[in-house]
Amino acid sequence: MSFNIALSGLNAAQKDLDVTSNNIANVNTIGFKESRAEFVDVYASSLLSGGKTKAGDGVLTSEVAQQFSQGSIQFTQNSLDLAITGTGFYATVPGLDSLERSYTRAGQFKLNDDNFVVNSAGGHLLGFPVNDDGSSSSVSLSTANPIQIPTSSGAPQFTTEVDMRMNLPAGDSFITGAPLNFDPVDPLTYNNSTSVTIFDSLGDSHVMTYYFIKDDPATNPNEWILFTAIDGNTIDIDDTGAPVGEDAAADGRLTAGGLKGGRLVFNSSGDFTAITPTAGFTTAQLGGTILSNGADATQTISIDFNLDTAGPNPNEPTQFASNFEITSLSQDGLAVGRLTGIDISSDGLIRATYSNGTSQPLQRIALVNFANEQGLTQIGGTSWRESIVSGEALAGEAGSGTFGTINSKALEQANVNLTTELIDLISAQRNFQANSRALEVDNQLNQTILQIR
Repeated sequence: MSFNIALSGLNAAQKDLDVTSNNIANVNTIGFKESRAEFVDVYASSLLSGGKTKAGDGVLTSEVAQQFSQGSIQFTQNSLDLAITGTGFYATVPGLDSLERSYTRAGQFKLNDDNFVVNSAGGHLLGFPVNDDGSSSSVSLSTANPIQIPTSSGAPQFTTEVDMRMNLPAGDSFITGAPLNFDPVDPLTYNNSTSVTIFDSLGDSHVMTYYFIKDDPATNPNEWILFTAIDGNTIDIDDTGAPVGEDAAADGRLTAGGLKGGRLVFNSSGDFTAITPTAGFTTAQLGGTILSNGADATQTISIDFNLDTAGPNPNEPTQFASNFEITSLSQDGLAVGRLTGIDISSDGLIRATYSNGTSQPLQRIALVNFANEQGLTQIGGTSWRESIVSGEALAGEAGSGTFGTINSKALEQANVNLTTELIDLISAQRNFQANSRALEVDNQLNQTILQIR
C-alpha cells in the first residue's frame, strides 16, 4: 500500500509541475488565464475497519482550475486590439453561418479579406445591431452577428442646400457700371467672392462660387447683388416673377448678358432685412454643360441665409464696417466616402469614419458572462466553450450590469505572476523528490524483508 501512496504523490507532484510549467510557457500569451492544480486526499475505509488507525491512501488531483483574475493592460496602436477591464468574454464563431460559439479574452482582432473582424484563428467577432443614434436594438446573443466594417459610406448625396453666413464690408465702394458689367473672370467687376465644394448625384465634386457686388448707394443704399457660378459657368438664380432690381430689364435679368442674380438688403444698422427673390435664392437647374457626366440634370441648390423677419438674427449675414469675412459656409452633399478610421468606445460601440467627413455607428461588441466561468471547457487557442457546469452564456453590453468595459488599442496580458510560478516550480520539484525518496525507501524495506532467511 505504501508503494501506491508514494506513487500517487509522484503523480500529484508531476501534475503540479505540468500545470506550473504551462503557466510559465504562456506568460506572454495574450488573454491567457493561469491554472492551479487542486488536490484531495484519498481515504477509503469500511464499516468494520478501524477508522482511528487508518493512515490514508494517498493523494488525487481533484481539478486543474483556471483563475480568471484580471491581467495587466498593454497599450498598442491598433484600434482593433481590444482589452476587457472587468468580467466578460468576447463571443466568436468559426464561420458566418455557424452557431458554434466560442469565448475568449484575447482581443487581438484584425480585418479579413471581406472586412469582417476576426481573430488569429479566423473566428468572427460577434456584435449587436445598433440604431442610427448608436443605441443597441437588441442585446440577445441570438441576434448577434459577425461584425463587418464597410469600406464606403454608401451612395453619394447631391447638394440641395448651402448654408452661408458672412459680413459684407459697409465701406466697399460702388463699381461704376455694376452690376450690368459683371464678369466672373474679371475681379474688377465685383467686390468680394467666396467658394464652396458641392456634389452632384454621382458624387463628383464641383466648385460653386458666390460673387457679391455692392449696388449703387444713390439708388439702392445698403443693398448687394449676388451672382453664382459653378465650375466657372454662371448660373441663374430662379426668379419668382418680380424683377430683381429697379435697374434690371423687364424679365428681371441684371446683366447685359442676361444673367439673373439675387439681392440682399440691409438696414442702416447693418442687419439683414430682406432678400429678392423673396422665396429665397435657388439656382436654376444645373443641366447642360455643367453636369455633362450623366448626373441628375434637374439638380438645384438653395442658398440659406437664415433670414428671420421677426428681428435681427446673429446667424444672418451682416453689413458692418469691417472686412469681408465668411463666418459659416457648409453644404449638405456627400461624395462616396472611403474608410479612414475606426473608433471603439468603452461600451463596445464601433463607429467608422470616412473620407467624406461622415461617421457611422456599425455594431456594438457583444460581451458574455457565465454563472461559473471556471466551469468553461478549454478548447485551445485561448478560447473556451460553454458547458453544463459553467451555465448558459449571458449576453450584454460592455459597461452595463456586471460586464466590464472595453479598451481599444489595448490588450490584456496573461495573468501569470512569473515570480510566483518559479517559486511554485521549486516547491513542486521538492515534492516530487520527497515522494521519489519515499518510493525508494519503500523499495529498500521490501528488499530487506525479502532477504531475511
